[in-house]
Amino acid sequence: MDDSATDREVSVALVDYGLGNLRSATRGLERAGASVEITDDPEAFAAADGVVLPGVGAFREGMENAGPLREALTAHAEAGRPLFGICLGMQMLLTSSEEADHEGEGEVTGLDLIPGTNVRFDVDRKVPHMGWNELDIERDHPIIDGVEGEHAYFVHSYYAAPDDPDAVVATADYGVDFPAVVANEAGNVFGTQFHPEKSGETGLKILRNFVEYCADR
Repeated sequence: MDDSATDREVSVALVDYGLGNLRSATRGLERAGASVEITDDPEAFAAADGVVLPGVGAFREGMENAGPLREALTAHAEAGRPLFGICLGMQMLLTSSEEADHEGEGEVTGLDLIPGTNVRFDVDRKVPHMGWNELDIERDHPIIDGVEGEHAYFVHSYYAAPDDPDAVVATADYGVDFPAVVANEAGNVFGTQFHPEKSGETGLKILRNFVEYCADR
């Protein structure tokens, strides 16, 4: 059975900046019908139908590693082309994070494509938040078509707090309602706090939605 979500092969550039979950992300995107190139070449971003910014680890390290690619990622987003951040990659789409301050490392500037900051969980529960949570859809966006009430897999200690409440596409609950999916006003820059590549059929549906979105663009 062909897992392809579209009639033509969609090319996806998976950003390699040293902190991504590249192998599982590649498998998930390929199952969703994409042709995936793992790359740190800005020219590959420009040639691809969409760009995925994965990430596992700390905000400061992520931004330092991705620093040489900042201009290319920003140009891609500002041109109205699809940019999908996963976990830390989603947090890097915002302006800043409390994580650097919490670690005594001072202020670190994110990509600032979705204005806001990332804040640490302040709840009477174990942190990091790790496990499956239900997705509650707050507004329409192609990336979350067909996943209302489904569950996704999270591993994180910080969560996004966008300046614009309308940037929140879906939420989950962990002692506080936090953004599980965010997107910019234009809709072409978006991210999931959870790992779709580790979220079973729900995650595969989201990756297929992404591939379809790229094809439609």
